[in-house]
Amino acid sequence: MNKTDRWLLPEGIEEVLPEQAQRLEQLRRQLLDTYESWGYDLVIPPFIEYLESLLTGTGNDLDLQTFKLTDQLTGRLMGIRADMTPQVARIDAHQLNRETPTRLCYIGTVLHTRTDGFAGSRSPLQVGAELYGHAGIESDVEVMTLMLETLALSGVDNPFVDLGHVGIYRELVKQAGLDKEQEATLFDSLQRKANTEIAAYLKEWKLDSKITDAIRALTNLNGDESVLTEAKTVLSKTSKGVLNALDELSNIAALLQQRLPEIKIHYDLAELRGYHYHTGTVFAAYVAGRGQAVALGGRYDDIGEVFGRARPATGFSTDLKTLLSLSTHKNNQVAAIYAPADNDPDLHKAIAELRQQGEKVVCALPGQKGNAKEMFCNRQLDKNASGWQVKDL
Repeated sequence: MNKTDRWLLPEGIEEVLPEQAQRLEQLRRQLLDTYESWGYDLVIPPFIEYLESLLTGTGNDLDLQTFKLTDQLTGRLMGIRADMTPQVARIDAHQLNRETPTRLCYIGTVLHTRTDGFAGSRSPLQVGAELYGHAGIESDVEVMTLMLETLALSGVDNPFVDLGHVGIYRELVKQAGLDKEQEATLFDSLQRKANTEIAAYLKEWKLDSKITDAIRALTNLNGDESVLTEAKTVLSKTSKGVLNALDELSNIAALLQQRLPEIKIHYDLAELRGYHYHTGTVFAAYVAGRGQAVALGGRYDDIGEVFGRARPATGFSTDLKTLLSLSTHKNNQVAAIYAPADNDPDLHKAIAELRQQGEKVVCALPGQKGNAKEMFCNRQLDKNASGWQVKDL
């Protein structure tokens, strides 16, 4: 790398310049204050920890996204966090060890080995909330409501929610008696909605026709609320576990719609995002014109077991940088006051008082270049018979 290239950053790694940094910080404070008002306590997990703890219960996807290195003190393999959710689950299960429902929130940079799309970031500023210790649908709805509140506060307009339930597919696989290899093969085809492949596999495995029809129907069971009615007919001859999962999805949607009548809900019963991680409802928020979700979440009841304490769990996360890029809110940049280069004690007393009042005061330096307006100030301190006073520029 020559001298002219030394300023370049790795692909997908970006720095945040003053104006955007100010907007990010304003939004960060607003969101954390909101989460606190809902009863969610802030936790700050470490940026790096032992790999086996970091990847617990998350499946292969997160493993591939995690940077790994060797701890020089112990020789053990460590990872730089690519997702804070497993860390927060560890804190709930092992460190806090509460019996009551526990609400936790977090914000911090995560690092990915690769981007999740064209020109995407490898260093998202992840923010999210998790609710532990309650298995009812009210927990899922609370978390989804908070996710949508997060989007609203961020200025992300007119989102819609995509709802699914991994329990439907999981119960169908169990009823079909598929082995691990068959389950993985079918899972891959379902994610791509490759109907021809799915039909071929089901024919080859010679499954019961009831199960075959149900699995083949999954790829087409997506759309508005009519999907739920259709699913109850198509899946009527499957196991009780499938029908219970479908009922749970219907009840969650009804309660969410009751609390937020204006929200648009889309259903996708073949949505298996985080299949090896989630245990029930999965949900995501989308906005028009953007193919990728702007926020993701779901239920993941089993993750705490490896930390010695399995508890029901549901939560969501999003990237603050993404929300800011989609925001329709104007930047509320703080207007500054320019103070001349002067050692007058009365001037510095006036400056201190203004700062205590919440004003932004920029002090000039002797011999510097640039005037008040060039330093983004719209007012300045001038001395008159009454002392140092603020006046407009």
